[in-house]
Amino acid sequence: MSTLSLVDSPVIAGNGTESPSDTSALVAEIDRLRRERNAVILAHSYQIPEIQDLADFVGDSLGLSRQAATTDAEVIVFCGVHFMAETAAILSPDKTVLLPDLEAGCSLAASITADQLRAWKAEHPGAVVVSYVNTTAEVKAESDYCCTSANAVDIVRSIPEDQEILFLPDLFLGEWVRRATGRDNIHLWLGECHVHAGIMAEDVERAREAHPDAELLVHPECACGSRCLLDLQAGRLDSRRTHVLSTEGMVRHAAASDAGSFLVATETGVLHRLRRLAPGKQFYPVREAAVCNYMKMITLEKVYRSLRDMVYPITVPPEIAERARVAIDRMIAVGR
Repeated sequence: MSTLSLVDSPVIAGNGTESPSDTSALVAEIDRLRRERNAVILAHSYQIPEIQDLADFVGDSLGLSRQAATTDAEVIVFCGVHFMAETAAILSPDKTVLLPDLEAGCSLAASITADQLRAWKAEHPGAVVVSYVNTTAEVKAESDYCCTSANAVDIVRSIPEDQEILFLPDLFLGEWVRRATGRDNIHLWLGECHVHAGIMAEDVERAREAHPDAELLVHPECACGSRCLLDLQAGRLDSRRTHVLSTEGMVRHAAASDAGSFLVATETGVLHRLRRLAPGKQFYPVREAAVCNYMKMITLEKVYRSLRDMVYPITVPPEIAERARVAIDRMIAVGR
């Protein structure tokens, strides 16, 4: 994958003309194309504000794919990263799925390949494979269950306690699940999201000192997640004001909580959504530099080009999609 850049080159139409330069005109053109193409636009909560504001649905990767599957849209424009568009293609095989920038990848999904997983499985015959949704379709196809950050603990608890488990690819989410379930027969792949891995316990301490009255919301992919769980269990953190949650869990909690301020330990893109859905409340990033450049690659110009030129289509080979769908359906059958 080529080096990332947040600087967009001009978008040139097929007839040699540039796309609308005025933002309102550009949004109007996107809306026109959205109607003409019978398209639905999805935006992950880490996308830039302009994309979140434009989208039909904003949320986490699996939730967005499931929402899109229920619509009568013929085209899905997924403003996220590559593995998310693959999941949408798996759940909506009769729809065209477009990713506005093919370079929008994921360091976590890239940390394990299907070949590596097959080799790991050979070292642990009979083990149950639980794969985070932040994986490629090929890795999902080699898995027994998928999971999200919201349901990972429930998925693992649904598996017999004496059953060996291979959990991948996120080390920090896996360690949090292992501590939360108390199981010692979970083997962890040593992968990480480079953004969440950079959010350390020291960042949490500094943020708490700066905003002592704020509730703490921590994503379990963070390097600080297991430390927070240990501190909760030991009583060093107040369980009424400390919550380990998925991004969607953070949004729901912040909207329902009586608290007026929150420390947020995840990628900073979610702050825009939190502030929109919980106006009047204050949200502070635990780490200002927790920014995923991959998630910031999609722009209004690229969405316009995607709808105009129907680029870039994401497909999954049927045999891979069928096997990956089994792991996803097993997860859904557990409850959520």
